[in-house]
Amino acid sequence: MFWKFDLHTTSHIDTLLEKEDVTLTEVMDEEDVLQECKAQNHKLVDFLLRPQCMEDLVTFITQEPSTDVEEKVKYKYPNISCELLTSDVGQINDRLGEDESLLMKLYGFLQNEPPLNPLLASFFSKVLSILIGRKPEQIVDFLRKREDFVDLMIKHIGTSAIMDLLLRMLTCFEPQQLRQDVLNWLNEEKVIQRLVDMVQSSQDEDRHSNASQSLCEIIRLSRDQMFQVQGCSEPDPLLTTLEKQETVEQLLSNIFDKEKNESAIVSVIQILLTLFETRRPAYVLWLCQFEGHMECPPGMSHPSFSVNHSILEAVRPRLKDFHQLLLEPPKKNVMKTTWGVLDPPVGNTRLNVVRLVASLLQSNTHSINTELINLNTLGVILDMYFKYIWNNFLHIQVEICTAMILAMPPAPTDNQPDTEQDHPREMHFIFSSGRRRGYMGHLTRIANSVVHNCDKGPNGAQIQQLISELPEEDRERWEAFISGQLADTNKRNTVDLVNTHHIHSSSDDEVDFKDSSFHPDSSLQQAFSDYQMQQMTSNFIEQFGFNDEEFADQDDVVDFVFTSCSSTANIALFEARCKEKIQQFEDAGSDEEDIWDEKDVTFAPEAQRRPRSSGSTDSEESTDSEEEDVKRDPFEVSNPSTDDRMEVDTGWDACFYISILART
Repeated sequence: MFWKFDLHTTSHIDTLLEKEDVTLTEVMDEEDVLQECKAQNHKLVDFLLRPQCMEDLVTFITQEPSTDVEEKVKYKYPNISCELLTSDVGQINDRLGEDESLLMKLYGFLQNEPPLNPLLASFFSKVLSILIGRKPEQIVDFLRKREDFVDLMIKHIGTSAIMDLLLRMLTCFEPQQLRQDVLNWLNEEKVIQRLVDMVQSSQDEDRHSNASQSLCEIIRLSRDQMFQVQGCSEPDPLLTTLEKQETVEQLLSNIFDKEKNESAIVSVIQILLTLFETRRPAYVLWLCQFEGHMECPPGMSHPSFSVNHSILEAVRPRLKDFHQLLLEPPKKNVMKTTWGVLDPPVGNTRLNVVRLVASLLQSNTHSINTELINLNTLGVILDMYFKYIWNNFLHIQVEICTAMILAMPPAPTDNQPDTEQDHPREMHFIFSSGRRRGYMGHLTRIANSVVHNCDKGPNGAQIQQLISELPEEDRERWEAFISGQLADTNKRNTVDLVNTHHIHSSSDDEVDFKDSSFHPDSSLQQAFSDYQMQQMTSNFIEQFGFNDEEFADQDDVVDFVFTSCSSTANIALFEARCKEKIQQFEDAGSDEEDIWDEKDVTFAPEAQRRPRSSGSTDSEESTDSEEEDVKRDPFEVSNPSTDDRMEVDTGWDACFYISILART
């Protein structure tokens, strides 16, 4: 057994450290240096704690390697140095966190001009992060004495590792009071305002993205902390600053009062969506209503589930600017797809504007709703819905908008709409012609939402009144659609994809061999009985496994197999048994034609052949089809096809949904 032998080997590092002139690089060249350090090898830890070694370790991770070094080993020593300093050895943490000269050398990395080396920045961030976690009070005291710390962090916010370090400072301070002091300090240094200034067209895309992500994470982390620490008397100062009306107004001014930049616009919208995340449970409420549960889920009445009024007041005057972005987005190149040309494509800007509108509708604010109606923003979004028929990212946001309109109760100061002025828009889309559109599944869900809210929703009476005001012919078609195609579609959608009943298989694997028995006079029966009755003897282990003959030459093995099977009696028994089993699957009285018999194949004349389907692989026809697709307008409705035609014309049905939305 292994424990009978002493397999423990002495590390070569111990022998190496006995040399008087050993260098740090020689130690780091050893393969097991990291394992020995984490195992707290006393000789190795004492060696690393030498002042010169600690200084060299910090130098490796803060200074650019020499350009003369080969590329594949250029960052070898910086990487090992980072791993040694972050191995979470108490003595190393104490020496690095309490020696101000080492901290100043480490801090000097931030004083380099941007852009920072991303790999060295990750080493720096990792080392400082573990010091923040292990020596929080010493590190906070050191950083607060550096007057340019926040300036340097914002200066290098385009480097992802520096952004991670900033967020780390907000989360890893364990004492609540110390964390509150850090938040107050960062708020006094106006870190929120400086991050907001980074999101404008004059900055590059990396700064836009990282500054936006930093602000979003600050919002989420602060709100999570509010839930976890219920007894905290002091509010989060960073979150309070972010939710101020002037802060949101500054964000919007950065993207609308200056040159339009898609990266900056998308980044600002991401921040606004994060501020509106407190309203996301409203969509959960709609889902509960859709399932038939009208009660509000537990916790939905929590104050954190309502949007700060100052945010809405800052956004409302800018709704016209967001509406204009839907009409005139930043310039995008023409996009060629497999089914047509998008000129212009939806783009990230317009998609995020639609997401913002969906979030605003969840707030169910009278002033916001009125402004969206006056601007006809929902009409523009619906036009995009039918124009970009394959963009499901857009379709799901439109579906959420309709769900909010139908399911949310009227705002406290909302009045009934003037039906004489809210005429339905007539839109004619023949969905039954050509291929099935990509939004049809979403239209089905919208129709179900209309039906459900008509019966049980808070706006049921108004929806029923609108339906009753429709022309009699249209009303009959709507009712026929509900009881016909919509009911059939819902029924198909509830059918199990896999049948749970047991399906009998005719495969040979399903044949029951339990009742099989050999002929009582055969030698195989006796041999099998002897095998069943044998006991495990002392020589079983020696005989278990493969025999040496099995590893002989291939020709010898083949000869052995044929020789063993040459017995006439065994062959006859085998054939009889096979015939008996095959006979069980034969039906002697069946008059059916044998499918394996050879048949003469005749082909119909060319004129009688059916036209090729759309799946034909004929190269000439495919070429003609491709040429026709290129010439066809991508947004033009193709000619009706009997194969793709739906059971009923759903064009009017889709128009009805839009009419309900426009008038609701």
